[in-house]
Amino acid sequence: MRWMTLATLSFLGLFSGVAGAAERCEPVDHDGNRYIVCEVRAGQDDLRLWLTAPDGAIYGSFDRLNRTLADDGLRLGFAMNAGMYHSDRTPVGLYLDRAGQAGKLVTSAGPGNFGMLPNGVFCIGPEGFAVLETRRFADSPPVCDYATQSGPMLVIDGELHPRFLVDATSRYVRNGVGVSEDGSRAWFVISDRRVTFHEFGRMFRDGLGTPNALYFDGNISRLHAPGLRRSDWGLPLGPIVGTVVPIDEDHAGG
Repeated sequence: MRWMTLATLSFLGLFSGVAGAAERCEPVDHDGNRYIVCEVRAGQDDLRLWLTAPDGAIYGSFDRLNRTLADDGLRLGFAMNAGMYHSDRTPVGLYLDRAGQAGKLVTSAGPGNFGMLPNGVFCIGPEGFAVLETRRFADSPPVCDYATQSGPMLVIDGELHPRFLVDATSRYVRNGVGVSEDGSRAWFVISDRRVTFHEFGRMFRDGLGTPNALYFDGNISRLHAPGLRRSDWGLPLGPIVGTVVPIDEDHAGG
């Protein structure tokens, strides 16, 4: 039934009303809450992770990242924060991008949302995308061109995280990522209002039908989506995930 839901969304052209293949971002209503969902397709969209700028400083914002990309004739198609970070904005857990590895895989339980096991890793590999529970990732590491660890897992093999309570009162603007079973598609989601973990997890499991999904963060969650004329401001960011597209006249400057 979950995959019928996802197929129905695609059939109705949910992501057809935006400019450019790498800017499939649209509002979606689920269980009384509204979310922005950005779809990315393996082999079609150029999805990357970023942390450190060429001068060695952490990017920290969509605007600075966009200015750097412009030097190569590129801009962000969409972007969002991509994992938890320390006060100096370095990643809490594993982080891997073109510059190398900036953090180590953390397999032990710990404080806060990151340490609420099971947590997980989002992997961008040569064959597609994956969201894997951290200890499963450690036991059999996949090939990843980019990877970011965060937590908790929102959906694990089709089930919500066992610590999510339907009557929970903790609410934040939250964002995360879910991946299709075959790894060919990833959906990046941010809530428009404050939601509970249970509500957010159900969006991935029931609204999008993703068998596995990973929480990125809450409270500081931000989105850059020029197709929706949106680019959020706020505190400096750590890891950023997004697509790149060539600069064109309609969207120059992003």
